[in-house]
Amino acid sequence: MLTVLIPSHNEGTIADGSAQITETLESLAAQTNRPDRIVVIADNCNDDTVELATELGADVFETVDNTDKKAGALNQWLRINLPALPNDDLVMVMDADSALYPDFLENALGYIAKGHHAVGGVFLGKPGGGFIGMLQRNEYARYARDVERKNGKTLVLTGTATVFTVKCLKDVIEGRRTGKIPGSDSGEPDVYDTKALTEDNELTFALLHLGYKIIAPRSCGLTTEVMSTWGDLWRQRYRWKRGAIENNWHYGFTRYTLKYWFLQFWGALGILATITYLVTLTYAITTGNVHIHLIWTLVTIVYMLERTVTVAARGAKQRLLAALLIIEMPYDLFLQTVHTKAVVTSIFRTSKSW
Repeated sequence: MLTVLIPSHNEGTIADGSAQITETLESLAAQTNRPDRIVVIADNCNDDTVELATELGADVFETVDNTDKKAGALNQWLRINLPALPNDDLVMVMDADSALYPDFLENALGYIAKGHHAVGGVFLGKPGGGFIGMLQRNEYARYARDVERKNGKTLVLTGTATVFTVKCLKDVIEGRRTGKIPGSDSGEPDVYDTKALTEDNELTFALLHLGYKIIAPRSCGLTTEVMSTWGDLWRQRYRWKRGAIENNWHYGFTRYTLKYWFLQFWGALGILATITYLVTLTYAITTGNVHIHLIWTLVTIVYMLERTVTVAARGAKQRLLAALLIIEMPYDLFLQTVHTKAVVTSIFRTSKSW
């Protein structure tokens, strides 16, 4: 039996008449292998999310006094229902602003049958969002290409849509209870760690440390909402970056976290290289001492080629825009600035929030 959980906070009808929850549920109805049960977990909703979900045939579970956002909402349902589910049942958790490709579940179940206990999706960006939306779609296309090249090896089981075996979720609770993996601030062992800013990243760590096989195959595709303002994008990426850093701290240095620590180090080197590049360029322009240096010429060419090749799936127009550099470089600088702030605030333990 496959149960789909969709934590939702005000995903109902908006000004243009559309509703994220409707698109999400319709994508489930269109699956070549449809789920047995769909549960919309309505978390502090004050719009028509509940009504729309009910009309489309989903069960609705309303949270009570939840202050822990998505993780807390999921934990409330799982505390009540997970113990009674057979170990060979499946639970998929997906965001209310995501839409699955029709063969997502069919392909995911195939990987479960091969011995994987968690199968994550590979997401692309939905239309909309203007210029900033286009940049995110390019970014997500590069991520999808990277995952495909690695044959589904992934750093994070995405919160947009992942299928789990009930057995692995029960073992996460037991692992928190026995101290094999970190637990929640509440003291009560749950599937999701409510102190983590990025609960999907933390759950990935938990499963790896418990010895479970995970994968994110390109054939499990979906689309998800893109941020439409720079402010929303900043808040989203800051949460992602800081959450990932703090999950590293919580788990320490282990065989499973070494590559994550390396990526943090590599990201810092990238930021340093960018700063050096821009400072050198600015100094040369302001002093009138512009010379073509081989090293920076090669760096520019390599960067331009990387930008162009990795976005090829998005078509000729996006390849051309990527080759111009000036279009996408400010976006990369924006993301590096977010990353820098996340590192600094994590080190100094400043307050954190969504």
